[in-house]
Amino acid sequence: MEIRSVAVIGAGTMGAGIAQICAQAGWQTNLFDAYPEGLEKGMGNIEAFWDKGIARGKTTPEQKEEWSSNLNPFSDMVAAVRDVDMVIEAVPEILQIKARVFHVLGEETKESCLLATNTSSLSIADIAAASGRPDKVIGMHFFNPVPIMKLLELVKHDLCSEETISLAQSAGDAMGKTTILVKDVPGFATSRLGVVLGNEAIRMLADGVASASDIDTAMRLGYKHPMGPLELSDLVGLDVRRDILNNLAESFQDDSYLPHPLLDALVKEGSLGKKSGQGIYDWSDGNKSDRDSFPM
Repeated sequence: MEIRSVAVIGAGTMGAGIAQICAQAGWQTNLFDAYPEGLEKGMGNIEAFWDKGIARGKTTPEQKEEWSSNLNPFSDMVAAVRDVDMVIEAVPEILQIKARVFHVLGEETKESCLLATNTSSLSIADIAAASGRPDKVIGMHFFNPVPIMKLLELVKHDLCSEETISLAQSAGDAMGKTTILVKDVPGFATSRLGVVLGNEAIRMLADGVASASDIDTAMRLGYKHPMGPLELSDLVGLDVRRDILNNLAESFQDDSYLPHPLLDALVKEGSLGKKSGQGIYDWSDGNKSDRDSFPM
């Protein structure tokens, strides 16, 4: 089977990024969001990314025109997924919402359709079960910003077929990603390692070990991380990081995974990271700077 058409469910930061690289791969790409303003914002973000590429000389107007012709906004999910070869779900990290989406996908997509969920921590098996055809379901964990980050973490559950895995790997190659294959365990490989490092960095910040920027600089220059753990936490979203940690703590019955109280306090006050203008860092002027104080 060859992928020629794709539907992406959810036009948020991740969904819009996924739809963008699918369109760039040459696939007819349907982008759906349940909220008109969300769909409009997602389409606008894709166009802005392409325009920025043109301004920097990395993209040509002709490329943008070609990619734009592959991208179609949809306000009807059933219409968006009908007859496509692959669906990638990118809705919020809430199992009940994802399960409802996959129940619809199981009923409305063609039998050969590859069904993928872009979750960073939820059980792929639980999501797959809702579809009624779990052999066609796989985890596709993308990284933010999707058009730039090269890794695609594929997550297989016990009922995932070898054909599905092979097709997902081929799709990843076509999107310009390097794929890794991991088992369906809480946190997979990347989230489990990433959130633990981020949580410990937040503990160090709360303990006054160093400033946020100095902790991040230590990991960038001392360990060659492209981005420090605190900046990355702000980019991913502190609410997302908190939810993953809580899920790991519950799944493993291990309180060492629980989010640090400072992380809980930041989320409670609405400081979710770059998307809210303030998190571990102050992003309010569009640039990153250390905060003067933190809630406790």
